[in-house]
Amino acid sequence: MLDGKTIAFLVAPEGVEQVELTEPWKAVKQAGGTPRLVSTAPGQVQGFNHLDKADRFAVDDTVDDADPASFDGLVLPGGVANPDFLRTVPQAVRFARAFFDSGKPVAAICHAPWTLVEADVVRGRTLTSWPSLQTDLRNAGATWVDKEVVVDTEGPNTLVTSRKPDDLKAFCQAAMDAFGN
Repeated sequence: MLDGKTIAFLVAPEGVEQVELTEPWKAVKQAGGTPRLVSTAPGQVQGFNHLDKADRFAVDDTVDDADPASFDGLVLPGGVANPDFLRTVPQAVRFARAFFDSGKPVAAICHAPWTLVEADVVRGRTLTSWPSLQTDLRNAGATWVDKEVVVDTEGPNTLVTSRKPDDLKAFCQAAMDAFGN
């Protein structure tokens, strides 16, 4: 259970894979936690169903205003454009890195580990992702494996990763377990 815990969801203004945002969001709420949407700009973010625009979601905090210390964990949803944009915004990269620096659990799915590569937090870790990221992750010092979900506890925090939307059930369960500890 996540009673009293607040989980940050870091997304770009456009390009987040909607189901990779909404399913973990629902899991946090069902576990008794409070999800908060953090982005690089105020207003709303645009979700996508692969390449097609989907729903819009209200931003709760910007990376400039959000204090990582006020969150108990971090979810990084995928989509190709989402993490590709986030890794170019130093404040977003610092926000993600702060969870590793403070030993808080992080869950990243699909292309989201790109942000973690930029934050230089995957070295020595074992994780999975969308297959096209495996060379980037290996070059950043990670061990990449092709599994539905990987829970790495070898670093300063628990890191949960999954490959794609088909893995969401296992991803959400592993993330809620990590956030609940």
